[in-house]
Amino acid sequence: MRHLIDPLYLSVEETEQILNIADDICENMEKYSNKCDGKILATLFFEPSTRTRLSFESAMMRLGGKVLGFSSASSSSASKGETVADTIRVIGNYVDIVAMRHPNDGAAYRASQYSKKPIINAGDGGHQHPTQTLTDLMTIRRRHGRLDNITIGFCGDLKYGRTVHSLVKALSRYKGNHFVFISPKELEVPRYVIDEYVKKSDCTYEEVTDLSSAMPELDILYMTRVQRERFADIEQYNRLKDSYILSPELLKEAKKEMAILHPLPRVNEITLSVDDDERAKYFEQAGNGVFVRMALILSLLGMGNLDLNAEKDNHDEVVKLDVKCKNRNCITNMEDGTKPVYVKGENGRVRCKFCDEYVD
Repeated sequence: MRHLIDPLYLSVEETEQILNIADDICENMEKYSNKCDGKILATLFFEPSTRTRLSFESAMMRLGGKVLGFSSASSSSASKGETVADTIRVIGNYVDIVAMRHPNDGAAYRASQYSKKPIINAGDGGHQHPTQTLTDLMTIRRRHGRLDNITIGFCGDLKYGRTVHSLVKALSRYKGNHFVFISPKELEVPRYVIDEYVKKSDCTYEEVTDLSSAMPELDILYMTRVQRERFADIEQYNRLKDSYILSPELLKEAKKEMAILHPLPRVNEITLSVDDDERAKYFEQAGNGVFVRMALILSLLGMGNLDLNAEKDNHDEVVKLDVKCKNRNCITNMEDGTKPVYVKGENGRVRCKFCDEYVD
């Protein structure tokens, strides 16, 4: 059995094949209309969602399958204190595959430890969002025809932006990409993303605070909102929420072939007047999510041209430590009985396997 908890759970070749299937679905939807007849997807959303949850449900129904689930923790037994481990062991009796979103980092990995059915991480806290990554990759490839030798600017909340973390990890495996991280100091991209992936790749990066100066070099601009739900300090959120606002004036210096992406929802970081610009691809990006999730569901169930039933070997070197994870939002600090697992990264530093927080 295979899960998708992190974008690197898929090899580059498997990623490309899923994108190829998604492209074919986009062009030949009817061909796939009964592929999952008799199959059931559970959408377990402990955190609010519009695009991700509904696109998963649309994907399964377009494949001829059925869907059950919940859209908030308050409408599940989590409100009574049930753990992720117990929830997943129960739900596995009812369905064939699970898409799960949770506010705690590492919750999807925790679920995969107990599940007898494939788990798809639909977002775990501020950590990872691999199906959004596949959606982003499909959109970039359809725009530029490639996933290498691209200059991509990530702008906004790079600290808690799980879509950013996942996409950087995925694009780090392609040659010649250049990352421009644009954020306030307080919202810089986590060091593990740079140390574990960018620095170990054939890619380069820079960190800046000014969007306008970076604009002329970008092939892709990936905007993100400053996420109020990730802030414990509301005053800090209010101070940072309007750090970057993309307007037609800023776009005057951008390349004509640049694409503007955004995982959505937006608040005010992209003005409505930008929507009319040919370079605005965020609504197309949202639409691509259905095709990607259809391709992934088929593949994880072993019903497509790509069979992902065999789990890949995990070569992480486990380090025995009897300490709490430093990340207060890690699932190991939120649920009793969930003990941290520590592994040694390529840089020699020890990190939590659930949330990737460094020990030192």
